Amino acid sequence: MRRSTILLFLILEAALYAAFLTMDLTGMGADSIGLKYAGILLCVLFSCLWAGRGGDWLTPPALALTALADLFLLVLNRHYAVGVAIFLAVQTLYLVRLRRAGAGPALWLRLALALALGAAVYLGRLATPLNLLCALYFSQLLSNACLSWTLTGRRWRCFALGLTLFVGCDLCVGLFNLAHLAPAGLHAFARVGMWLFYLPSQALIALSTLSEEKEPC
Repeated sequence: MRRSTILLFLILEAALYAAFLTMDLTGMGADSIGLKYAGILLCVLFSCLWAGRGGDWLTPPALALTALADLFLLVLNRHYAVGVAIFLAVQTLYLVRLRRAGAGPALWLRLALALALGAAVYLGRLATPLNLLCALYFSQLLSNACLSWTLTGRRWRCFALGLTLFVGCDLCVGLFNLAHLAPAGLHAFARVGMWLFYLPSQALIALSTLSEEKEPC
């Protein structure tokens, strides 16, 4: 039952992934929104299922908030500041999860990254409230990704890889939205790369909900 549920989750995610990547690569990206959002909702459902069976209980609300953020940023395509603020809340939950597992807070890293990214936004003459909020959010995601690799165990390998792919996704988002700063080829890759990285990242984070003896990573 356990293995079949995990296998079904992976098959469904792989099918959605293949379908929307094909649509993105063939110029039908606007029609793939429903498939992409379905993949995120499936991650939420999977994490809730295993949290109820003794798995991690912080990941389901974090993934639910992720789905809420994507509702604004992907489905509705408006209220971007609200979506980014929700993603910041997601990273706060992941920090709590990391701390409960024994990771340090790395306050120096968080502060340094936040200041460095904020300065980069100012120096690049991109200082808007939304861009500064994005810089703060990204500094926390990057910090959590670094901290996650300090933990051992299959569960944490899933989580660390998921957060790392999450970083890759957001780098692509930045490149896509700063088209004037990116070479044409890199911008074209970023258009597809956002979701090339994003759904696998969320699926891995969902898999990290499983208790150590139950997870496949």
